[in-house]
Amino acid sequence: MNAIRAVIVDDEPLARRGIRQLLEPHGDVEIAGEARNGREAVRLLEALRPDLVFLDVQMPELDGFAVLRRWRPERLPAVVFVTAHDAFAVRAFEAHALDYLVKPVHEARFELALTRVRERMRSAEALALSQRLSALLADGFDLESLATDMRPTSRPLAIGATGGGLIFDPSEIEWIEAEDYYAAVHARGKRHLVRESLASMQDRLDPACFVRVHRRAIVNLAQVRGLQPGEDGGVLLRDGTIVPLSRRRREQVSAAIRRYVDLMV
Repeated sequence: MNAIRAVIVDDEPLARRGIRQLLEPHGDVEIAGEARNGREAVRLLEALRPDLVFLDVQMPELDGFAVLRRWRPERLPAVVFVTAHDAFAVRAFEAHALDYLVKPVHEARFELALTRVRERMRSAEALALSQRLSALLADGFDLESLATDMRPTSRPLAIGATGGGLIFDPSEIEWIEAEDYYAAVHARGKRHLVRESLASMQDRLDPACFVRVHRRAIVNLAQVRGLQPGEDGGVLLRDGTIVPLSRRRREQVSAAIRRYVDLMV
């Protein structure tokens, strides 16, 4: 993936510096420019056409929402609002923001926002590749000449846990279970309670590597040793853990395991 070109918009110099410092460890993000107010932001966004903008909500003359109203939705970059008040959250998402950060911005929360940005960039690239492939096939292009290594890839997964923000390599996750309104991630030999639903976690995981085995459980296919026999048998993991497997999902899970094994051969 090409470098993500970002613009920082905030009327407070310290706030702009804070975002710059949080971006420093991320080599895949390039700061293309900065703006001190809404009017500068409109000119800068028009000139630079960045992939991402960190946009302050409250600014003199033109606030962050007014800046976005100057743009057609199809031309908007990924937008992460930065605000001192989380009351703006609903309006932020109504304005098609990808995420919002509350000042002072904490590193773990910033990492989560960047993860969402990267996922959006990858989905945009996937759409572009699909369109190019469709065009090639329409011209009678030989599909075999486009063969590539399709092994599962992993990317960091940032989550907000009860003990603070955490970043996992998906390969570190063994399985995930629902617990009331939370999800418990079993990884690195520990159980981490996450402020996120199981459905939300599933949406952010690679479906080639993770499968829902029960309404209350997701497993990493790399950790599966096999399925226990019988209709009531569960999923046996490499560490001996038995994860419940619903009857109606048994055939689907078995097929997912076979596909994963075929992919890894």
